[in-house]
Amino acid sequence: MKALIIILALSFTSFCSAQFISNDGELHLAAGALISGATYTIVYTTTKNKKKAFWYSFGAATLAGIAKEVIDSQKEFNTFDTGDVAATALGGLTVSATLSLFVGKNKNKRQAKIALVN
Repeated sequence: MKALIIILALSFTSFCSAQFISNDGELHLAAGALISGATYTIVYTTTKNKKKAFWYSFGAATLAGIAKEVIDSQKEFNTFDTGDVAATALGGLTVSATLSLFVGKNKNKRQAKIALVN
């Protein structure tokens, strides 16, 4: 009985179609990641504040996505696409979260090792 259910379930998968991200969405994701990475680096190196760097970089990527869609929507036959804004924001969120997790970790370990040696 289990084998029959598995065979039926697998046979119906050919009727389903997956949702694919368009090339434009991939470009928006990459642009959001690039903007977020650059902004995070600049803010963190000047302030040494991880929270401020996270929010500024995520906000910069989101703002860039919104600005691009507003500019594009003013052109003829174009509309404001929230999916592109979401893709740009997601790229920014991915890089901001990743950098906030891994930036600044080595400094604390070095200080702890120095304190143990002295």
